[in-house]
Amino acid sequence: MKFLIDQNRSPQLAELLRDAGHDAVHTSELELERAEDSELLALAADQGRVVVSGDTDFGALLAMLRASQPSVILFRARHMPRAENQAAIILDHLDDIANDLEEGAVLVITDDRIRVRHLPLISDD
Repeated sequence: MKFLIDQNRSPQLAELLRDAGHDAVHTSELELERAEDSELLALAADQGRVVVSGDTDFGALLAMLRASQPSVILFRARHMPRAENQAAIILDHLDDIANDLEEGAVLVITDDRIRVRHLPLISDD
């Protein structure tokens, strides 16, 4: 799977995901530390990457745009501050969430669960 790690996550998270065989890049590696969230969403969608962040603005932007891609993994867990913990939770559950991520979803990871909301978050129906 391909990941774009936002600037508010450790660059080590990208390294750990790469070590597990995934294509993961941190915004700092692309010199996009100060990029707007909309720019990161566009890049992730163009490259087929899943955005990994702690920034709730991504969900709001996806809703506003009625977008069906890219998927976002949003960490809202207080007890998973380290990159090792975040990589472990992604990797431990990837088989269960891969289809959701490929189809387009926002996954919110809290201390006790993973909540999945399929994209688009707002539909015209």
